[in-house]
Amino acid sequence: MTSSSFTPDDTLSNVDPFDIAAEAAAYIAQVTGVESHDIALVLGSGWGGAAELLGETIAEIPSHEVPGFSAPAVHGHVATIRSIRISDSGKTALVLGSRTHFYEGKGVRKVAHGMRTAAAAGCKTVILTNGCGGLNPNWKPGTPVLIADHINLTAASPIEGANFVDLTDLYSSRLREVARTIDSSLDEGVYAQFRGPHYETPAEVKMAGVLGADLVGMSTTLEAIAARQVGMEILGISLVTNLAAGISPIALSHQEVIEAGQAAGPRISALLADIAKKL
Repeated sequence: MTSSSFTPDDTLSNVDPFDIAAEAAAYIAQVTGVESHDIALVLGSGWGGAAELLGETIAEIPSHEVPGFSAPAVHGHVATIRSIRISDSGKTALVLGSRTHFYEGKGVRKVAHGMRTAAAAGCKTVILTNGCGGLNPNWKPGTPVLIADHINLTAASPIEGANFVDLTDLYSSRLREVARTIDSSLDEGVYAQFRGPHYETPAEVKMAGVLGADLVGMSTTLEAIAARQVGMEILGISLVTNLAAGISPIALSHQEVIEAGQAAGPRISALLADIAKKL
């Protein structure tokens, strides 16, 4: 193991975030024996089963042992980072089961750390997934939706200083077309991230819809911005776990999110694995 000047759950507030990302990537390379990975996947609520379908697991690391990472704070998220040799393509995937949400209060650097680490580990492509609320009543719980664009309502950015990063085609149109070669029925929409951890009010959901959102949730946009900054091509996929507040006839609950993800898990995991094998 490499020695580290950082504790694994360092808040990153007093260090250069790209330095700790490089250290995390070096640690992952040493533990897995994989010098460079090709594709990163962030598995949100409902998507965890995809890792088992990708191919052969080379190594699995408890996330809190990797510099800059913490164990996930949300039930339903996996507490490991895995290196997987993808079937058919022979490429290697870095599967990040440990996502830090902005509402955890650990800072935006912590949220972006997975993307910076993935890029430092060699990844050129990232698939970001999440469970979310849907504004389109035709999208029943369990519906996967490609993210075409986003609205960042967190009032934060992972980019620091005078670094003016273009976010045009942030969620790659090329990769969305690849996804549709696997499932031509996939719809797409605009994802809006709120800060959370409370669910959105019906008025806030209505506002998001007026702004152009089709999906609402508490993750993904800050990660996507960080991924663009470090040069990765991004595919985003949401799983509609519930109709959003004011559209749903019942009160929202995290248990509902978990149950919808479990019900859809086998189908969406197979979809995600098949897409990853084509990238």
